[in-house]
Amino acid sequence: MKTETKAPAFTLPDQDGKPVSLRDLAGKWVVLYFYPKDNTPGCTIEGREFTSYLDDFRRIGAEVLGVSPDSEKSHCNFIEKQGLKITLLSDMEKTVIKKYDAWGNKRGSEGVIRSTFLIAPDGTVARAWEKVKAEGHAEEVLEELKKHIVGTR
Repeated sequence: MKTETKAPAFTLPDQDGKPVSLRDLAGKWVVLYFYPKDNTPGCTIEGREFTSYLDDFRRIGAEVLGVSPDSEKSHCNFIEKQGLKITLLSDMEKTVIKKYDAWGNKRGSEGVIRSTFLIAPDGTVARAWEKVKAEGHAEEVLEELKKHIVGTR
């Protein structure tokens, strides 16, 4: 997905079954990251790192949302087991995952391609990361967000 294009709209249930819509987050920075599966090594690293930086993201006015095809129940288990504080969205039909081009061929089979999108307050994609390496990624996203915020002041 190209930067400076309108981010695809979505409404997905969070881990508690509450609907979360991009339009409800208008005016805020949104970190939308797609990951393959709850409670797997890379996804756990990524979730823990986003959790460790969550206060920093929120202090500068950003929401962090993780999306996978797992169920709400699976997300609750993942959050509890790993001590996560981020909001996880369930996309069991893979509709939003596909809208953001985060579904495709990985090592001979189809699956979620670990990807992150930084969505600006005006609803455009400010930055996109494709085929992300989990370790260190949350800090990279935070640093990029800080650059965008400084650039808009």
